[in-house]
Order: sequence, then structure tokens, then C-alpha cells
Amino acid sequence: MDLILQAFGQFNSPTVLVALVIGGLWGTLAGVLPGIGTVAALIIALPFTFAMTTEASMALFLSIYVTSVYGGSISAILINTPGTPQSAATVLDGFPMAQAGKADLAIGWATVASFVGGIFSLIILILAAPALARVSVAFGPPAIFAIVLFALTCIAWLSEGSMAKGLLGGMIGLWLTTIGPDNYTGMTRFHFGTEMLRGGLTLIPILIGLFALSEVFVRAANLGQTTPGTEMNVGFRLPPIGDMLRRWREFLRASVMGTFIGILPGTGAMAATFATYTAAKRFSPNRDKLGTGEPDGLIASETSNNAVTGGALVPTMALGIPGDGGTLVLLGVMTIKGVTPGFDLVNNNPHVLTAAFMMVFLANIIMVGTGVFSARLFRHLLRVPEPLLMGMILLFSLVGAFVVRGNPLDLIVCVLAGMAGVLLRLARYPVAPIVIGVALGFIFEAKLRQGLIASRGSVWDFITDPIALPIFALTAVILVASVARAVRATPVKEAP
Repeated sequence: MDLILQAFGQFNSPTVLVALVIGGLWGTLAGVLPGIGTVAALIIALPFTFAMTTEASMALFLSIYVTSVYGGSISAILINTPGTPQSAATVLDGFPMAQAGKADLAIGWATVASFVGGIFSLIILILAAPALARVSVAFGPPAIFAIVLFALTCIAWLSEGSMAKGLLGGMIGLWLTTIGPDNYTGMTRFHFGTEMLRGGLTLIPILIGLFALSEVFVRAANLGQTTPGTEMNVGFRLPPIGDMLRRWREFLRASVMGTFIGILPGTGAMAATFATYTAAKRFSPNRDKLGTGEPDGLIASETSNNAVTGGALVPTMALGIPGDGGTLVLLGVMTIKGVTPGFDLVNNNPHVLTAAFMMVFLANIIMVGTGVFSARLFRHLLRVPEPLLMGMILLFSLVGAFVVRGNPLDLIVCVLAGMAGVLLRLARYPVAPIVIGVALGFIFEAKLRQGLIASRGSVWDFITDPIALPIFALTAVILVASVARAVRATPVKEAP
């Protein structure tokens, strides 16, 4: 009871509640406007957190993180364009339902599904995060190294395109973390004779450049080539209670799959959405109607991609390992504010963790309220001139990259990362493994070297560690399965 009262004490200041509401409105709006997405929405809000308290910053970012995924469903339903990549599968049934004159019902189904997925994953977060964090105190350097390696492998495995591209991106990210001072020897590595690189690189400018700036550059290059969306009357209509109860299996399946996939570090909502939609095409009683405006398709997509939010927060809060791109930014803000996720958060600041649970719950409530009262407004917001929108994203992105250290190098790195992101997109290389590699690279090297120092250079302690061994085994299974899948997918050339 004392813990709950302390958590409620975090809401003494009205700025926390205001941050929740503003974050919910901005997150939903950012999801509705195609091209912004969760990561960019968080990055745009980053400069404002430096003048905010720790509690208000967490409230703002958690609210944006929860609501932005839902916002993407609205543009997917209304104009056949997913506002966020996580809502790509929502187009398949949401837009046909809108074309049939049921746009209000489609938004209603998407809102209910998003709320169910968000609350289900929050329950799992409440149950799993403290327990996992307490167990994590028994994790030595070999075990943490194994977890980070497993996370990198999962990212590469689920990357779009070939696994080799994902692995290459992850290794590039790991290499970028070696630029600058060596914390163990004091020597400077890979500075290429440039004084500016002696301080090393940080995550935020690279993340902003690869995600936000690359999107601005791509959309600037394609300016004027997009076509306006279809005009239609929209609103909000709650689905009949009987229809929702009859589909409880679809809600449960999508919630479980989305939460589980979200817990795997680096997987993200895209993998969960299409995996759940594929399962619905196989197990749904209405599977023959999927793709024609069937609510089961909306349930599969929106329940799973919002369940990922709570699932991705499990490794973030419990182990300090980001579950996806959004939690990467959230982890950076928490670190800047002096909050260390993992064992320290659970045992030394449990009231902060409990307050975070409350913030996620309130963010889901705000998400529903936004969908109910603002559905008609979003049709007009989708007409914001694209040059104005992209200019604002560019401004806030550069400010967010600079204010972390106040180092002009970060602006240069951000712009170069944005240009590299464009080239990677054109070559169909995923950028997420690079960012995750940078985010995990410091702890990857630290735990590897700590383990080697403790074992006097022997890798045997890594192999025999009781926690690390099964994780290494699972990593090997994923690698072997991925290689086997790639071999089977390779077309066999017939002999002449």
C-alpha cells in the first residue's frame, strides 16, 4: 500500500497529468500523419524533456509511445495509407470497411482492439518486469553478454530482406560504438586523426538521423508525387457488445502473440502484426472474409501491434535492453534523467516503476478518449501541407540531436546518418539493426571484456555459465533455423 501511495505521489504535480494528455494527443496525431511514426514522434518531443522533471518526462514519452501506434490505424482506415509501419496490416480490412460506408465502425473496432491489446500487455508487464529484474541480479557478465547477443540475433533474423543484411547492419552498429575512448585502457580508437571523434559517438544523433532525417529526405525527394486520399465521412461507433464477445478468441490470440513478440528485444510491432494476421488467416472462423472488411483482420492487426508496447517495455524496464525503436528513445531519456532500468529501478526506485505502470494505463484511457472525440478532426489534419510538416520534423530533430551533449559533432553525425539512411533504404537494407547495435554495443563490449578479465582471457566461463548456456543454445537454434530457411527459399537452377 505504501508503494502505491508513493506512486500516486508522482502525480502530485499537474505537469505529470498535463504531460500525459499532451503526449497522448501528440502521439495519436503523429500516428495519424503518414511518415512520422513512433520513433520520430518521440524524437520531436525530446528537446522539451530537458526542462521537465523526471516524472513528467516519463509520462510524456510513455503516453506518446502507447498512443502513436493506435494513431496509424486511423489514416490506414480513412485514406488507405498506414500512418505508421505497425498499421500496415490494418489497411487490408480497415479501408474496405470504410469504402463500404462503415468508417466509423472500423475506427471503433480499431480503438477497442488497441485498448484490449494495450491493457493485456500492461498486465504482463506488471507481473513480469519486477520478477525478471529481481532475477537479473544473478546475471553475471557472461549471462548479460548472452542476452545482448540473442537480442542482436533476433533483430537480424526478423529484418526485412536477407538475414545477412541484418547481421551486417548490427555489426556496423557495434563498430560505431568503438569510436572514441576505450574505457578500460584510456586509448582512443578509430578517430582517424580527427580531434572531434576523440569523444566518441552517442546513440541519439545516429537514431535521429537514420529514422527521422532519412524520412524527411525521402519524402522531400518524392514531394508532389503522392495522391490525395479518398473523401469520406468518418466518426466513431462502438461495435456491438455481442460481436466483441463472440470474437474473444481473436482478441486473446492477438494479445498473447503481440505481447510475446514484443518481449523479444528488437522485434517490434511489424513482426507481431503480420505474424498475428497470418495466424488469423489460418484460425479465424471468418478467415475467408479477411481482406474484404472483416473485423477479425482489424482485431489481429490492432490488438497485436498495441500489445507489443507493453511487451517491449518488459526487457526495457527489467533488463535495460530496448524492445524496439521506441523504447530505445525512452531508454535514452530515462538514462539522461538518472533512472537506471533493471535491478536498480525495481529495488531502489519501485515507486517509479509503479508510477510507470499507472502512466501506461492512463495513456490507454487517453487513447480511447482521443479516438472517440477526435475521429472527425483527423480527416482535416491529414491535409497539413507536407513541406510544413517535414520542416517542423527537421527542426525538432536537429535540436534533439544537439541538446544531448551540446556538441556540434552530433549535428554532423545526425545529417550524415540521415543521408546514409536514404542510401540504405534505396538498397533495401534495414536500419533498425544498426541503431540497436549502437544501443547495445557499449554493454556488449563491456560485459564481454568484464567476463574475459574475470576468467583471465578464457571463454570457458561463458560456455559453462548456467544462465548463459541455454541462451547461447537458443541463439544457435535461431541462427541454424534462419540459415535453413534461407537455403530452402533459394531457387534451384535446373541443369541445362
